[in-house]
Amino acid sequence: MSDDVNQAATEAAQRVVDEVSSWQYSAEDRMIADELDRGLAEAKVALSDDERSRVLAEIDGMKDEHSTAPQVRSATPAE
Repeated sequence: MSDDVNQAATEAAQRVVDEVSSWQYSAEDRMIADELDRGLAEAKVALSDDERSRVLAEIDGMKDEHSTAPQVRSATPAE
């Protein structure tokens, strides 16, 4: 896969993470995970299991209201 395709996927995933972080960070963990998965599916991008877990943990960490939205390190087009 080309770097441009992966970069576009990462940018799309970041938009999803930003959206979920801004609206859902105070929600229950399951709701946050569901919204993240739904957004990624709609954007047709995927995160590795490790990246997804890290992002969800960082969104959960935002509940102290002193953290910012996590940055997606890498994503790929969904298969």
